[in-house]
Amino acid sequence: MTWIKRIGFFLLTNILIMTTISIVTNVLGYFGFGIQAFGVNLTQLIVFCLMWGMVGSFISLFLSKYMAKWSMGVKTIDPKNASSHEMEVYRRVQSLAQRAHLPMPEVGIYDSPEVNAFATGPSKSSSLVAVSTGLLNRMSGQELEGVLAHELSHVANGDMVTLTLIQGVVNSFAMFISRIIAMLIANSVKEEMAHMVRFLVTIALDIAFSILGSIAVAYFSRIREFRADAGGAKLAGRESMISALEALRKVIDQPADERGAALASLKISSKKGGFLSLFATHPPLEERILALRQMR
Repeated sequence: MTWIKRIGFFLLTNILIMTTISIVTNVLGYFGFGIQAFGVNLTQLIVFCLMWGMVGSFISLFLSKYMAKWSMGVKTIDPKNASSHEMEVYRRVQSLAQRAHLPMPEVGIYDSPEVNAFATGPSKSSSLVAVSTGLLNRMSGQELEGVLAHELSHVANGDMVTLTLIQGVVNSFAMFISRIIAMLIANSVKEEMAHMVRFLVTIALDIAFSILGSIAVAYFSRIREFRADAGGAKLAGRESMISALEALRKVIDQPADERGAALASLKISSKKGGFLSLFATHPPLEERILALRQMR
């Protein structure tokens, strides 16, 4: 049922956005601009924005596993010639994947003092679960089990695809609205300045709406973290999941690995406070622990 809910959510989001676009189009038509506003066909503009907004997100998704390996220096574990330490991680992932009825993902370790882990990949059959050496050195077996269960829950929930769809829709919406506003503003200035004004306003609004859009994407990312915690609790046990988050809370103030800035939403924890919490991809660890304790 998870995939049905995910598709339903995606369709609902698109319906709402297309409804908004239709309203804007009709408002322009009411004021005499018609479908051909300022020399730009609005239907073509919608298609253009959807194509660029979605294509960019899906390219990032398909490259995500390879970029993560490259940027973090992930060493994938080959069970044929792995050390006993590596085989422990591999076997834990293998056992949890079987419980979750998932294809065996690639398992990797990256050299970093940060206590963290992440899952990425374009699909359930082509995913990667990686843990840092800092996590392996600082966490017990039970805590490691909770972390790995959390990451595999992301894979089972299809969270990488879901977040890509949301990002693509937000990008498309931002591109469309910024260009409509830019055209309206350009139409109110002298003809010789209109082209430059439209160009500059479009760039400025693209940046502004991208920032606002990232708040919406971060919100959905925080929701999926609660779901992954709940899924991890079902796979490894609630106490293992709570123990993992408690262990992360003890080291939350340690510096994060800057190489993984682009992977922040994929990791098991991140930290932002105050106003920046709007852009946080993860809820506070205290809230996540409380949600697990209250879970039936």
